[in-house]
Parts: sequence; C-alpha cells; structure tokens
Amino acid sequence: MGGLKFTTAALIAATPLPAVSETYSATVVAGHPPVFRWVRMLDEAFYPAVNQALVEHGHEMVFDGQYGGTIAAVGEELETIEAGLAELGTCESLFDPAKLGPQNVTYYTPFVSSDVRQVGELMDRLHREDPRMQQAYLDNGNTYLGGPIIIDDYLLMTDFPVASLSDLDGRRIAAPGAATNWLSGTGAVGVSGNLTTYYNELRTGVYEGVIVFASAALPGNLHEVAPYITRAGLGAQFAAGICANTDWYEGLPPEVQDALGIGADTARDWYLAELESAVENAFAAMAEAGATIFDAPPEMRQAWADGMDNAAATWAAELDARGEPGTEILTTYMDAMREAGATPLRDWDRE
Repeated sequence: MGGLKFTTAALIAATPLPAVSETYSATVVAGHPPVFRWVRMLDEAFYPAVNQALVEHGHEMVFDGQYGGTIAAVGEELETIEAGLAELGTCESLFDPAKLGPQNVTYYTPFVSSDVRQVGELMDRLHREDPRMQQAYLDNGNTYLGGPIIIDDYLLMTDFPVASLSDLDGRRIAAPGAATNWLSGTGAVGVSGNLTTYYNELRTGVYEGVIVFASAALPGNLHEVAPYITRAGLGAQFAAGICANTDWYEGLPPEVQDALGIGADTARDWYLAELESAVENAFAAMAEAGATIFDAPPEMRQAWADGMDNAAATWAAELDARGEPGTEILTTYMDAMREAGATPLRDWDRE
C-alpha cells in the first residue's frame, strides 16, 4: 500500500496543472487622434490579433486606448510609457529626436526609396535584428515591439504652381521635424509644422506650402488650401513603432509576450496594405476635386537632391559625439536599402 501511495503521489506531482486564465490590462497612448491610420491599426489589427493569440492559453488582454493627447501629446508617448502612466503606445521617433535619434535615419536620407513596404519591412527587421536600433528605446524604459509606422512618399503641396525649384525661392514651406532639412538649397524658407495645424495655417497664410504625404493630405483636406501637388520622390519614412514599458513587458509570461509580438506583426501587415490602398485612392480623389498633380522630372529631382546639405552626415556626427552609433546606423541603413534594390539619388553615407 505504501508503494501504491508513493506511485499515486508521484503521478499526481508529474501531471501538469491546467493553465490559469488571466486577464491583463494595458493603457495604450497615442498623441494623434484615432482618425489617423497608425492609431486605427491599434484598434483594428493589434488588439484583436493579441487576443486571438491569447485564446489558446485561456488569457485575454483588455486595452484602454487613450488617444489624441488625452494622456500624452504627440512626441510625449515614450516618456509617458517610461513613467508607467501607460503600458503601450506609439513611440513617435520623428517628434522625439533627442531620445530616439537613430530611429530618424530615414528622415535624414531623402530620395532613397518611395516604396512604403520596402522601407517598412526593412526598418522593422533592423529594429529586431540590430541591438543598436533597440538600445534607444531600452535607454528610456521602453521595448520596441514592431508595428512600424511608415509614412508614404512625401510630397510638396503649395498654394502656388511649381514648375521648377526656382519657384520655391523665398516661399515659406512647413515640414515636420527633420524634414525641414529637405528644403536646404531650394531657396524656400523652412518652418517646423505638423499635420494637426497645416490646414488652418495654410488657409490663413502663415505659410504657402507644406511637405506632407498623400494618405494624410486627403483626409486633412489640404488640397483645398494647397491645390498644387508636386511629386518629387522625397521618399517613404519610418516615423514610429509600437512600444511597451520594459518593466511591464518583462514581467509578462512568455506566451503573453509572444502574443504582443504577433499583434505587432499583424499590425504591420495591416498597416502597409491599408496605406498602399489609401495612397492610390488619395491621389485619385484629390485630382477629381481639382488639385493639380505635377510629377517632377528626373533633372529637377536630381537638382533638388544635389543642392541639399548633407544633413545625414551632420546628424550622424552629432549622434556619434553623444555616444550613439550615428555613423554606423547610417551606413547600415543605406547598405540595406541598396541591397534591397533602392537607387538613392545621393549616397548620403559615402560623402
């Protein structure tokens, strides 16, 4: 009987206990309102995919989306997550260059690629495979999960016709963050701006044009106040990604971490497909509404690129000086883009 008791006890001890169902909660911040695609991807792709992946483990995650500056303004998401006021969010590297410097490499290398999928998939891969790309997030209490927010090919939209670069001389043109560097050499006066103010400031004459992208120009009705659209191939850009508070993330069970990764991958694929469709529809709709679309000829594009300051070299040197791998990231990115088939109008890393 004693042996039987031992055997039974051993069998009980060896039998895995059923998984305990857990409900996890996450506050999610985005400075932009939910009208923007990179915020919609959270509700429409990321959250459902995470919970679908958690089903087999009996878990679920309840998301509380705090968008449009309710907790964090644009560019404050990283700090809000680091402080523990939110667990997840869209970390906007474009508007937080002091803390996410290496992530802005695409904005210092225009005229490289207009292919949103090429830029998006490559930047996502670099973040996942190159520890130097992840480090900027980790230094600020965040972990990059994926879901790269890629901006489609930037355009010039003005309230006056543009037939050559000389038409920009003396004109006030707004651009986001580092994109103001793209106006160097054109004669235009670059001013910092963002999507939330473009329409009113164009309408009231604060500036005469903006550097923007088609998928946001249409819903923002910018063609009403800047009906001249110049497509010059300034390039698709990496602007943000989905981040998690590192302490919170590392405290999660592996299966929940995996589910967040699956959600980020799903968000990436959803976002890129939605973006490609939106760009095509945007141009068609703006043209139908009376906008004039001008494709800059190759010689104009090359002259624009050649006339620019090499802001990439300056940016890389500044990062190097503060102990960040600016030159290394610049070289890595440009090499990867060339290997992927891109043909830059300037080899920013080789000058």
